[in-house]
Amino acid sequence: MWRSLVLRGSACLLHVAPRGSQRLVQQRPQSSLCLRFLVQRHAHRLTVVPCLQRQRTDLLRGTYHLPLTVSRNLKNDAKSTVDFPVNPITVTDIKHYLRSKEVPFHDGYSCLHAPSLFVEPSGVPGVVPGKDTYSMFIDKTTGQFLCMDTLVKGSWEDLQDCLEVMQKEGQSFLSSHLLLGYAESPEEQEERERELAEVQRIWCSSVPFSDLSDEEAQLVKTMFQITKITNATFKKFGVRFFKPSRSLVFPWFGGPSSELKGVKLLSAQSSSSGAAGGPGGVEYTEATVPKSSSYHNLFGLPPAGQPDAEVVLTGHELDVLAVSQGTGLPAVALPRGNSCLPPSLLPYLEQFKRVTLWLGGDMRAWEASRIFSRKLGLRRCSLVRPGDDQPRPAEALARGKNLTRVVKGAIPAVHKSIVSFRQLRDDVYGELANTEQVAGVKWSRFPELNRILKGHRKGELTVFTGPTGSGKTTFISEVALDLCMQGVNTLWGSFEINNVRLAKIMLTQFSMQRLEENLERYDYWADQFEELPLYFMTFHGQQNIKTVLDTMQHAVYLYDINHVVIDNLQFMMGQENLSVDKFAVQDHIIGAFRKFATNSSCHVTLIIHPRKEEDDRELQTASIFGSAKASQEADNVLILQEKKLVTCPGRRSLQVTKNRFDGDVGLFPLDFLKASLTFSAPVKGKHKLRKVSKPGDEEGGEDPAAAEEEETALPQPAKKGKAEKAGKTSKAPRAAKNPVAAATAASRGADSEESQTAGRRLSLSRDG
Repeated sequence: MWRSLVLRGSACLLHVAPRGSQRLVQQRPQSSLCLRFLVQRHAHRLTVVPCLQRQRTDLLRGTYHLPLTVSRNLKNDAKSTVDFPVNPITVTDIKHYLRSKEVPFHDGYSCLHAPSLFVEPSGVPGVVPGKDTYSMFIDKTTGQFLCMDTLVKGSWEDLQDCLEVMQKEGQSFLSSHLLLGYAESPEEQEERERELAEVQRIWCSSVPFSDLSDEEAQLVKTMFQITKITNATFKKFGVRFFKPSRSLVFPWFGGPSSELKGVKLLSAQSSSSGAAGGPGGVEYTEATVPKSSSYHNLFGLPPAGQPDAEVVLTGHELDVLAVSQGTGLPAVALPRGNSCLPPSLLPYLEQFKRVTLWLGGDMRAWEASRIFSRKLGLRRCSLVRPGDDQPRPAEALARGKNLTRVVKGAIPAVHKSIVSFRQLRDDVYGELANTEQVAGVKWSRFPELNRILKGHRKGELTVFTGPTGSGKTTFISEVALDLCMQGVNTLWGSFEINNVRLAKIMLTQFSMQRLEENLERYDYWADQFEELPLYFMTFHGQQNIKTVLDTMQHAVYLYDINHVVIDNLQFMMGQENLSVDKFAVQDHIIGAFRKFATNSSCHVTLIIHPRKEEDDRELQTASIFGSAKASQEADNVLILQEKKLVTCPGRRSLQVTKNRFDGDVGLFPLDFLKASLTFSAPVKGKHKLRKVSKPGDEEGGEDPAAAEEEETALPQPAKKGKAEKAGKTSKAPRAAKNPVAAATAASRGADSEESQTAGRRLSLSRDG
């Protein structure tokens, strides 16, 4: 519930408090929370007359309208746009404000601990309660708070409002319904009830492992490659088996009464690619109810009142079972794996003095461990370095490894400023032994880009340029969408076109069709597009570089952003001092983005317009607008070349002129498909001749230049064969099955047509 003073229209402006301004405002207009509390307290004093009946009802519902009041977002769900708080705060500001309100607190790892404002004090009046009884946690970075006793949560502004109400009314505590009393809309209530009913149906239909026969239980473990996990471990964590979809069911218990709030279903299928998805050539497919944006379960978290000094943080529920059985230590699994650590989960990890991060056995897990340790507090974190001898916990248990020795051998997350090769030796070996993973995430739509750049890597700065009107935004949106579909958390900062138009372009590229002509399919594709880890800045037009960088840093903390796209640099230069040389301003902005990419371990793609060149001249690295700092600071330089033709659209190609990773550069042609707004590499053998045909040679509306090129390429059988071979090999991967959909279909009598060998044996044994 971020408070935002934003003007929503053709432009969305986000203001940051200037340096030296009074951040802790003591005299400010009454907030909606204060007014709501006072109205509820004194509602009986309002005189009810017909003309004021609706106003009184609106006041009680919190939907009143007053001049100079702020709007409040009451919907607590995943945001598609990133709003930066109006008054950014620091931990020093938070501490100063709490002291001014005489609120006791003590410093934690990632949060400040304070007594809850929503629980009646049980101690002696005037006596400060002990630190072990503090149940309210305040995030040091954002100021968001969470009360563990009542699960009341809100923003820093909400906490200030609560303290002001307590001070004005002379209250020692507030009712928890003050923030939880906002009524849901009928659609939201219906959706929540439907999800809870589905959770109960799956949970009641699933079978505990203790109720399975020994043969059935062994077949299930073989199917998931977890033969060494005992039934006692499954019982300890409440894991069940859902027979209709042959899935493991991991429960989510939460709330003061530890009620069932959700489930995660995990299915397994054999993989021909080896260890792509898990140990022993098994690929895991998971689905959650409710959907992933509302699923915030730290599976394996010990119940309240059982303090532990150490915890192992993993990226998968099966790893929790393996760590608990192999070491006896408490272990928890992140709800979204290695992709994100939501700040809302940090208070639940404050009870542990040491956190060991064992997120997997590849380089992506290692990078995520180093990023997450910054949120958790570097001094208490230790990292398990991935390698052949230290795979993910479930695989390590299957191999018979000593998990206790692996956890004790974890290295501290804190590094010194000066190190020798002895400290770097293991890191160098890890990069040499995992060259494909070090190269980064591969593109699925642009194999030629993989051949040159090798992949998309964190911490790099990419500069992208191209002629005006050549399709820079359209091309880079597909490149970013390709990575986002593979789990790369992406943040878009589009200053040229608004977010609605950009989202329309990306949705068309995602669905590979013109949805204007298939509106009946819009909801289907929009539901899938909504699940992507994609966020947009609410900026449009010229913006200040400090505001943009603060928003980017805010998004990295909240959503673990791995890729930021800025379109484009020139729109950030208009807000700077006009008396300063524009080239110096541009160099300052580029240096700021370079520093952000390195410090935040985030890839930044920066679009820069080129200088004005002749139409018949191809762009070069020196064609980038400004000084040479852009190309010097960049790790990669990409140029969208366009060859102008007379009677048809120009021929486009992508040129990589700088590649700091391994030095490979090159150029490959692109074909633009207007129906889907996508670019693709054309079939080999074309684009050899760029001849212009007469307008009278057009037949059937075909491109005359393309027709002549195809006729020229036909007498070359060797190249044609290669083209056909390339066309056959470029097949789209099959989509993974959804366990929830399979469970629903199976419960209605639909039998599955495909199953694994272990699954068929399980069915035969059950029928027998």
